[in-house]
Amino acid sequence: MKKIFAILLTTTLLAACGDNTTDRAAVGAGIGAVTGAVVGSTIGHGGAGALVGGAAGAAVGGMTTSDEIDLGKPVWR
Repeated sequence: MKKIFAILLTTTLLAACGDNTTDRAAVGAGIGAVTGAVVGSTIGHGGAGALVGGAAGAAVGGMTTSDEIDLGKPVWR
């Protein structure tokens, strides 16, 4: 239960996308890494899942525009 709570908390903190490509790529990488780790751990490869998910999330986040995804100001700004 603690793992699920930690995952949900991390995803919530990362959910605020920025208005520039770098912020969206960073958020995408974080969400992708968490999701990949969870999915990968179900088959015994959490680390590999985190790497693949993080790379995919960063790529998708970097390719989007603020018109497509704009959830407001990031937590770190």
